[in-house]
Amino acid sequence: MNAETQHAARRGALIFIFVTVVLDMLAFGIIIPVLPKLVEQFLNGDTARAAQVYGLFTMAWAAMQFAFSPLLGAMSDRYGRRPLILLSCFGLGVDFLFMAYAPTLIWLFVGRVVSGITASSFSMASAYIADVTVPEKRAGAYGLLGAAFGIGFIFGPALGGVLGHNDPRLPFMIAGALAVMNALYGFFVLPESLPRERRTTRISWTRANPVGALKLLRSHPELSGLAIVYFLYQFAHYVLPSTCILYASYRYGWDARALGLMMAATGVCSIVVQSVLVRPIVARLGERRTLLTGLVFATLGFAGFGLAPSGTWFLAAVPVFSLFGLVNPSLQALMTARVGKQEQGQLQGANASMMGITGMLAPIAFTQVFATFISGSAPHLPGAPMLLAATITALAGVLVGRALRRADHASLATAG
Repeated sequence: MNAETQHAARRGALIFIFVTVVLDMLAFGIIIPVLPKLVEQFLNGDTARAAQVYGLFTMAWAAMQFAFSPLLGAMSDRYGRRPLILLSCFGLGVDFLFMAYAPTLIWLFVGRVVSGITASSFSMASAYIADVTVPEKRAGAYGLLGAAFGIGFIFGPALGGVLGHNDPRLPFMIAGALAVMNALYGFFVLPESLPRERRTTRISWTRANPVGALKLLRSHPELSGLAIVYFLYQFAHYVLPSTCILYASYRYGWDARALGLMMAATGVCSIVVQSVLVRPIVARLGERRTLLTGLVFATLGFAGFGLAPSGTWFLAAVPVFSLFGLVNPSLQALMTARVGKQEQGQLQGANASMMGITGMLAPIAFTQVFATFISGSAPHLPGAPMLLAATITALAGVLVGRALRRADHASLATAG
């Protein structure tokens, strides 16, 4: 195969991966505005109880991701990326269709658990890109992957809100059809990216263990502090997928269409921040101060959401909150600068493990707080979960601010 043919093959593979992630993120996004409402429907409109049960759904999904993603990654190193990508797409499709026709809440929960086990297409796509791109072009390819992720999560919730306006099960049917069609498309189009000679000879259970990766975070003194900030950032962020839909529908009376469009608007603002503003702000302020700036705006945004007396005020807080998008790029840059080249994969594995942990703990915490403050057992404060998230990001900001002061004092001492 000559260079031109190889380039065309790689380009075709990247296009498929782009389409795969767009379709999968569309499928995920479509069900976001309607899954909490479907849970509420099973519970005869009891919003407080629905918040508690939906928290369990979210925690179960994150637990499955935490437990099975490292295993699926190790399997892809052993058997290749293609079968795992196709398995994930097909498994998600079948699972979404299963949830569309779930006759009881228990069966809906089973479907959510299976979804957490099979939802590995995004991580597999990341590995696929590393296989088929040279290092100097890899950042551009990952940018394409990020754009696909954003497109899916912008249009998915909006489409789900419109489709679920009259029937909350319809979006699950559409999501299932998209995922199955994606799997069929990949079966005929997607080539394998990992040659047999580059595969592992066996699955290493130590490597497939998510807890082992966390040991890296204790190996570098400053990295452990950044890891705490990363944990708090991820924990606070979970307030949106776990309670925002129930909160906005309860407090402002928004229907599925309005909720989906609100999420799409939030996604657009976030993409603008990450694709347009991050680079010049980091160039002007540096990574640490950009991180602190993002946490300040996150605190203001969460507080705005929690205190907004009307839907209009809630929407007014969206552009402020969108600057939360400054946090992850600057935090990742600071963390990756503190480990060697050979440890970058371990670092991302450790970060993924922390995401899994927060995914298990945060939804339960936020949904329980929401249920408590709307059920009459505490003062009526439906925005309590958002205010709790604001407190958490403020705490992270304090940690970063202290680190900044120590760095400034060290610089002055060196200069003196």
